[in-house]
Amino acid sequence: MLDLLQAAQDYGVQTGSLGISQGGSLILMGVIGILGWIVQARLQAVFAKYSQVPFPGMLTGAEVAAMMLRDNNVHNVKITHVAGQLTDHFNPSTMTVNLSDSVYSSRSIAAAAVACHECGHAIQHAQGYAPLVMRSALVPVVNFSSRMATWVIIAGIAMMASGLGTAVCWIGIAMIAMSAVFSIVTLPVEYNASERALAWLSSSRTLQGVQLEQARESLRWAARTYLVAALSAIATVLYYVAMVSRRND
Repeated sequence: MLDLLQAAQDYGVQTGSLGISQGGSLILMGVIGILGWIVQARLQAVFAKYSQVPFPGMLTGAEVAAMMLRDNNVHNVKITHVAGQLTDHFNPSTMTVNLSDSVYSSRSIAAAAVACHECGHAIQHAQGYAPLVMRSALVPVVNFSSRMATWVIIAGIAMMASGLGTAVCWIGIAMIAMSAVFSIVTLPVEYNASERALAWLSSSRTLQGVQLEQARESLRWAARTYLVAALSAIATVLYYVAMVSRRND
């Protein structure tokens, strides 16, 4: 562990043919972290703003979700309630759209947008949307690799005196890279779910004009959180690549 901390302190050292600076990758991670904070804060502000805008007909998020599923011929998904704020998600294992406190019973534009986005995932599942299928297949792999990757790299560093250390480190980096792959695959899944939500809200004439644009803005900021997460995952991989490559120089 001390070796890892020491490596993190070695700024601006180039890693040979890769040309990746470990210090540069740390700076990149810091910038992305700040960007993530800004995006999250903006998402919270936009959601709070449009949570005060009444939904036409005063339907709740759960009621709007039921309408969207019905119109898309999805009849085997149950709409349920979960605690928290913006903890909404679709669970394919239980076939449930789980809506949070701030969405399930809320009669607002923001609640409708989020509820329809989660229904977009349910429709993706029903239609066998390829990126969603791929993401689901990656879940057990990512769960395992995210638990073990750091320990594998530490073991590799401890074995650097032997010929196996570098190979073990690269195995650990490959495991970390699985999280980056998962984040990248998640992007089309999330953006497509929002597109489906907005398309239904528009085609069903449930929302129009300014109200539709308000829903669009809410989902746009939500999608950007996934973009930041993907960038952060890539930056993390670059950091470890730089660290291990430097040790080989």
